[in-house]
Amino acid sequence: MKTTKSFYISARNKRGVFIFIVLSLVVILLPRLIMALKEKPHYVITSELVQDLKKDSKSRFEKRSFQYGKNPKKKFKVPSVRFNPNKYSKNDWMKLGLSEKQANVVLKFTSRGIYSNEQLKKIFVIPEQLYNLIKDSTFYEPKSFTNDFKNESKVEKQIVLVEINSASQEELESIPGIGSFYAKNIIKQRQRLGGFYKKEQLLEVWKFDGEKYDAIEKYVKVNTQEIQKIKLNSVKVEELKSHPYLDWNKANSIIKIREKKRGIQNYR
Repeated sequence: MKTTKSFYISARNKRGVFIFIVLSLVVILLPRLIMALKEKPHYVITSELVQDLKKDSKSRFEKRSFQYGKNPKKKFKVPSVRFNPNKYSKNDWMKLGLSEKQANVVLKFTSRGIYSNEQLKKIFVIPEQLYNLIKDSTFYEPKSFTNDFKNESKVEKQIVLVEINSASQEELESIPGIGSFYAKNIIKQRQRLGGFYKKEQLLEVWKFDGEKYDAIEKYVKVNTQEIQKIKLNSVKVEELKSHPYLDWNKANSIIKIREKKRGIQNYR
C-alpha cells in the first residue's frame, strides 16, 4: 500500500520562500545600514551662535508677554493731585494706565468702600508698579461707625422671635428665609420628635443645612414646656420605635427594663 506525506513542499516553493526571506531582511536592514554609514554632522558652538540664540530667546519671551497682556514696556502715570480711590471714575483709573477691564474691577471694590492702602493693594488687578506710584497720593475718608451702629440697632429692634414648638405654619413663614417648604418640614419634624429641646435640632429638618440655620438662628427660640413628652410607663413598643432617635432594638430594651423594674422612675 502506497503512503503519501500529509505535508509536502516542492523544491520550487522552497526557493520562493527562501527568496522572500532574503528580500525581507534586505528591506529591514538596508535603511539601518545606510544610517550607520552616513556621516554624522558636527556642530561647533561659536560666540555668534550664542548671541543668535539669546536674541531668539528674547524675541520669544517678548512675544509671549504681549500675547498674555504683560507688556514690560507699559508705563503707568503718577496722579497729578491727591485723590480718594473711592471717588475715582473709570476714566480716571484708565488715565493712570489701567485697561478698561481692570478699571471696571477696581470700581467693584471701591463701590463697597475701601479705607486704607492695605485694602487698595489687595485689589489684584492693580499692578505693583502702579500701586507704588499712587500709594503716597491717596487719602481716605474715615468710616462712619456711628451710623453703622445705629442702622444695626434698628435692624435688631425689628427682630421678632418665633417659638418653634408652638408656631403655626404662617408664623414660621414670617421668619426671613423660611417659606412654605421649610415651614412644612419644620412642623413634620416637630411632630415626629414631639417638640424641639434646642434650636440646633433644626439641622435635622430635611434640606435644612448649616447656612440656612445661621441665617435664621437669631429669629427663633425654643420653649421646652411645649414639648409633648412620652409616657414611658404606658407607651407601647410600636409607638416608641417610631421616634426618630429610637429603633426597634432600643425601644424593645426600654420596654424590657420597664417590665423588669415594674416601672421606670425619675425619668425626664
